[in-house]
Amino acid sequence: MRTGHGYGSCHHGELLQGFFRGPGGRPRPGLVTLPSPVAGVHARFRPDPEPVGVTVHPRGRTKAAHAAQLALRAIAPPGGPAGGRLRLAGPVPTGLGMGSSTADVVAAVRAVADACGIVPDPRTVARIAVAAEGASDPLMFDDPATRLFAQRDGVVVEVLGPALPPLLVLGCLLDGGRPVDTPAAEPAIPPDGVVDAYEELRDRLRAGLLRADPAEVAAVATRSARLHRTDDQLDRLLGAAEVPGVLGVQIAHSGSVAGLIVDPAGPDPGRVVERATRALRAAGLPSTGPFTVGTGVPVAPVVAGLRR
Repeated sequence: MRTGHGYGSCHHGELLQGFFRGPGGRPRPGLVTLPSPVAGVHARFRPDPEPVGVTVHPRGRTKAAHAAQLALRAIAPPGGPAGGRLRLAGPVPTGLGMGSSTADVVAAVRAVADACGIVPDPRTVARIAVAAEGASDPLMFDDPATRLFAQRDGVVVEVLGPALPPLLVLGCLLDGGRPVDTPAAEPAIPPDGVVDAYEELRDRLRAGLLRADPAEVAAVATRSARLHRTDDQLDRLLGAAEVPGVLGVQIAHSGSVAGLIVDPAGPDPGRVVERATRALRAAGLPSTGPFTVGTGVPVAPVVAGLRR
């Protein structure tokens, strides 16, 4: 086996997160992440025939080491090495809700697979990621499709649309940018009325994606943020979103990154971002700068997304 290389992208929190009904109608936690083009993790895996187990650098990235070990068991050829050395590098900050742990894990699994001469199926990577982390973001899917992902099951609940419409996001930090630990315990299933509210948002997001409507995507993200938290930090973010031209907000549901959503095809988006940056500063929310995502165009209703 050769030295393998892999990459895992990060995300910028979620557009939607809550509880959604899958097969049989049983509600499960699910989320739709907002991709981020600004950061990711590179992994290098060097198989070693001598030691049993995986050592990782930097130390402490134990989930990635565990994922690499699971990947060796799942995809390494018979008689292959049982361990190796894993090295991770990348500027993804931890604990901000950008999927740093999943980016580590995805990069590690891909590096092991590359060492084996294999391109892993995303579903295999998702299964290993959940086994290593307990919950995973859908960062193993590289195509632009927007997915509702059951993060504690490692499965796609629904492909909501072929791509996000173009969005301009002005990033910022809530809670002073303090790191947040994602709870290890699975959250309790809420009452039916709460699940119904999330299902309504699911339907709205699907429709907005099929119309390539940035305003509807932003409205869903804003409502999801309101359902998740009611505090001074969100109030400040919503206040900054009152700048004309800002469509809404998005947040990390477990983390402190957040953003104001702007239509890049709207009137003078650069000027909107300037005013919104000042509004964030006045609200005491540090801006992390703008980025763009999305490539979607309207899709005919006859190819609407999969229904549950």
